[in-house]
Formats: sequence, structure tokens, C-alpha cells
Amino acid sequence: MPEAVYDLRGLTVRHLAAGHALALENVDLRIAAGEQVAVIGPSGAGKTTLLATLACTHRPETGAFTALGADPWSLDNRARHKLRARLFLAPQTPPLPPRQRVVTAVLAARLPQWNFWQAAVSLFKPADPEAAFRALSRFNLGDKLYSRVDRLSGGERQRCALARMLLSDAQALLADEPLSALDPALSQLTLATLQQEAASRNAALVCSLHQVELALAHFPRIVALKHGRIAFDLPREQVTDAMIAELYLGELPPANSPLAHEAPATLSGGACL
Repeated sequence: MPEAVYDLRGLTVRHLAAGHALALENVDLRIAAGEQVAVIGPSGAGKTTLLATLACTHRPETGAFTALGADPWSLDNRARHKLRARLFLAPQTPPLPPRQRVVTAVLAARLPQWNFWQAAVSLFKPADPEAAFRALSRFNLGDKLYSRVDRLSGGERQRCALARMLLSDAQALLADEPLSALDPALSQLTLATLQQEAASRNAALVCSLHQVELALAHFPRIVALKHGRIAFDLPREQVTDAMIAELYLGELPPANSPLAHEAPATLSGGACL
């Protein structure tokens, strides 16, 4: 079998807020190098918590968890920091400094490779603006290289964070709802770029997606979460409309989903996507 990037066994994770309620419960998940996985599920299912856990920023309560062959929470702080540098999480709302220039924000991906002085100098004179430009251009953002972050739209900020991902050395690329502020054409471009990059470095790619139709069209493996548990983990060819309808039972259909335009009778009894 291919080398495991992640191996989760019986994992339970609690929310950091909201009374520390369970966010994930008894999760078993193995993701190999080079695998491309879409995580789907209704709001509150635990998708964001799962990605934060995979990024080693959210500590599990119980269960076994290894990332790139190591248990991050048994390492000392320095070793865990080095491990995190091999994982890259692009959150749905990237925490980019508003007054920073885009070129500086993107080159921040190189911080784990730089010493203190290299990082400090790059704040005033970007160390490799050509690399930042190439990464931004893959998301149709090359013209924003020297813009300020606070002048970007929400979708542009998302793509800026994804361009930063391209400059990392990460072996696991984690994207939380990377298409939430993008139009259909940019969504297709963004997914294609992420998948090409992951394939080129044989990295694991895990994307949480609200757009079920894009998950099924682009990802060979679908992991579905509901109420913090894995509802199914299957090749996309085995995922049926009935399974999707059950997953989103009682939820409004995501836009352009396979069942969003079905006649009401088809979704009677509250079975909607």
C-alpha cells in the first residue's frame, strides 16, 4: 500500500468553544501520499474541525493519530513545529494581515525555510517576487502582486492563500471550502490548479467542499461527515443520489447540486440535499 500521510483510529475531538461539545467522534481515516479526497457534509458536520486536526492545530481528545508517520502530540514543540511545516491548511477565511502587500503574504509560505533575518528583510524587500507572481498567476491573480490585502475581494483573498500553498513544501495540502467565494469558472480553475500541484509533488490533497457536484466530478474519493461521524468513505463511482440525499436530510440543497433542481415530490418527507 502507498505510504500513509494520515492514519486516524477511533479519533474523538472536541470543539474549542461552545461548551467543548464533541466535534468528531470515533473517526477512522487513512489517507495515502498522492490521494485526492473531498470531504462533504452538512453545516456543522465537523469538516473544518477535521481539517484543523489534520493540520495538527487542533488536538484530539482520544484515539490514535499519526501525520507523516509521527504522533504530533507526542513530539516536543520544536519537532511538532517542523512537522506542521510539512502540512499546509488554507482556511475558508484566510487570516492575512490587511495592510500587507499580496507579494509578502504569498511569500510567507517560505517562512519555515528562512532564518529570522531573511524573514525580516523580506517584509521590506520581497525575496522572490517572481515566484509569488507565478503562483498568483495560476489563480488569475498575477495583477494583484503589489496590491494590499485589504483591497482584495473575499474570493481574491481565498486565492491568495491558495497561491501561498503553492510556494510551501507541504506534503499534505488541506483546503477548507476553497470555492465558497468563487464563481463557477474560477471554481473549476482553482480545483484544477490544486489537483495539478498535489499530483506534481505526490502530496495528499484534502478539500472540504459545499459543492457536492464538484466533489463528485473532480475527486476520486469522497468522505462524508454527519454529526461528527463518517457517514461513508467511498470511491465516487459508488456514491449514489440516495446516499447524498440521506446525508443532507433536512438541509437546503447546495447550489447546483445533483438534487437541487429535482421536483419537490422527489424530495418528499424532507429528503433534500
